[in-house]
Parts: sequence; structure tokens; C-alpha cells
Amino acid sequence: MQKDQFVFDPLPQPVLQVVGSEKLFPVHRIYCVGRNYADHAIEMGHDPNREPPFFFQKNPDCLVTEGQDFPYPSATNDVHFEMEMVVALGKGGADINVDRALEHVFGYAVGLDMTRRDLQGEAKKLGRPWEVAKAFEASAPCSAILPASSIGHPAKGAVWLTVNGTERQRGDLDQLIWKVPETISYLSTLFTLQPGDLIFTGTPAGVGAVLRGDEMFGGVDGIGEIRARVV
Repeated sequence: MQKDQFVFDPLPQPVLQVVGSEKLFPVHRIYCVGRNYADHAIEMGHDPNREPPFFFQKNPDCLVTEGQDFPYPSATNDVHFEMEMVVALGKGGADINVDRALEHVFGYAVGLDMTRRDLQGEAKKLGRPWEVAKAFEASAPCSAILPASSIGHPAKGAVWLTVNGTERQRGDLDQLIWKVPETISYLSTLFTLQPGDLIFTGTPAGVGAVLRGDEMFGGVDGIGEIRARVV
């Protein structure tokens, strides 16, 4: 296609950096797993038993790449952090066998699922979708991707977050209710996954609000770290 075929200039392709490479990772969709740590399910008032996973989406242009600030969003007074490991797919498919699911993973990153918690609470009460709470601008700060070819497929490692130097979240990847292969396999029964898809895998307990001027700093051991200032 030529540029003059469009009625206006297309928006830029959202991308993430790849550690150790000059090539960029083009982002297709962002899927997020809800309540995938038992302690977080409990703090949100839900049964921590292993129920079928559920998913919501953020838009690719919700990404905030590392080194950028997080702008406090409109229409809310209660914005929460949720620190997560992110899976980046290099190969897509439907009905992916759980035993082969990791073959579809290009690499791993760390991200923040920022949430307008007050709007989410209202949506839950009314039985409405969560997009206004989850898919607002800059709601997905994310680090560069570390290729699986260099680290393998982490199944354990601390997931942690500090705000202004005080630890607020700490869990471990081995506490995931639905492990990465299971998540990919299940998700692929609902959607045809594509190269470039990101999966935010869930957050441990300790989620809470941030204010303008706060600095969030967190990571997943063995994968990476992310820092974002609330402005």
C-alpha cells in the first residue's frame, strides 16, 4: 500500500525494544489474565480456587515504553498498580496444545497493568465491561523484551514492586494459578493468536493506589525491571 491510499496518515505501529538486538518487536494485541495469583484473588474478594481463567484486553497503543512517565488519567481518583510478567509471542495459532505452547513464545518482559479501580468497581456492580478501567491511554507500561533464546522459560522468580522506595508487592512466578503454557493454550481456544501478541500474566497481592509525583519501580527476577514516574 502507498501512503496516499489512506484518507489520513496511519498511526505508528506500537513496538517494544528487544534486549540485545536492534530489531523491534511489533505489538499486535495485548491480553491480560485476571486474578491469576491466589493471594490477589483473595484481596479482591474472590475465591482463590482454580477456576477457569478469564481475560480482558488493552489496546497496543496503551503501551508506555521504559523510561517514559505514566500520566495520571482522567475521570478517576483511584489509579492502582499491578506488577506482572509479560509473555511476548513470536508465533500464533488456534487450539494450541499445552505441551507445545512454549514453542510460541518469543520472549518475556515486565509490565504494569494500570487500573482505574473506581471505574472498575462501578463496572463490576453494573455487570459492564472493564475497558474504561483497563484500556485507557498509557495503561500498559512495559519493559524491553528479553528473548527466550537467552533465558529459557522462567517458571519461578520474584515479582515485586516498590512505590517511592517502599515495597508494595512481592510474589513469585511459581504462584501463578494458570501457568504460562496453560494460559497460552486456553487463550488460543478463544482467539486466534498472532505473532506480536502480549500476555500480561497476572499480579500478586498488594495492589494499591498511586498519586502524582510517585515513582513506581518493579520487576521480575531474571527477566527485567521497569521504572515509571506518575505525572
